[in-house]
Amino acid sequence: MIYFLYLFGFLPSIIWLLFYLRKDVHPESNRMILKIFLFGMLAAFFAIFLEKGFQKIISSSLLVIFLGGALIEEYLKYLVVRVGVFRNPELDEPPDLLIYMIISALGFASLENILVLSNYHPILTPVKALEVMGWRFVSATFLHALCSGTLGYFLALSLLHIEKRRRFFILGLGIAFALHGLYNWSIMGIENLGRFILPIIILVILAFFVSFSFKKLKRLKSVCKVMPQERES
Repeated sequence: MIYFLYLFGFLPSIIWLLFYLRKDVHPESNRMILKIFLFGMLAAFFAIFLEKGFQKIISSSLLVIFLGGALIEEYLKYLVVRVGVFRNPELDEPPDLLIYMIISALGFASLENILVLSNYHPILTPVKALEVMGWRFVSATFLHALCSGTLGYFLALSLLHIEKRRRFFILGLGIAFALHGLYNWSIMGIENLGRFILPIIILVILAFFVSFSFKKLKRLKSVCKVMPQERES
């Protein structure tokens, strides 16, 4: 029974996944969605080992939070899409990259949520599981989706502007991991109301940006003419 409760760890990601998939005018195949989601979970395993290794060689807590945590996680979620999507013919519209980045992030967050629930073993109850996942639904899981969605927007721009590809990628990754790191630092390093106010501000800003990104990308032409160049590179 206790291990069955770990399935509650999927709830926040599934809810957000259904929400964002509804924004996709031309839905991706279930096979691709499941593949990227599972790859995202796998990336979380690698993140655990990389982060623990980073913590052993770096003593600065600030560097651990930003570089040994946020940067590693955001880059691994990107690698999932880079490996699993970039050369796939299903990538044919600008919003696709934003969607796939969010799917990767939600898979990543699912494993994190399951591990969080495992920390309550053996006293985990359905009520406690729902309470913990309810909080992570509006916090960590949402943050993962928004940060990756932000990077996904800049990845889409990079495919539409080949000459600025590296610049857009670095900018998107920089924004994603900086805000992710700032969020983590605020909940760990700030006391009193500040530890709640700053994370809320970050989530609101990111939510508006991702919403704006969806609307802007939907108005752009298909990237199908760009992808052949990507395959050759």
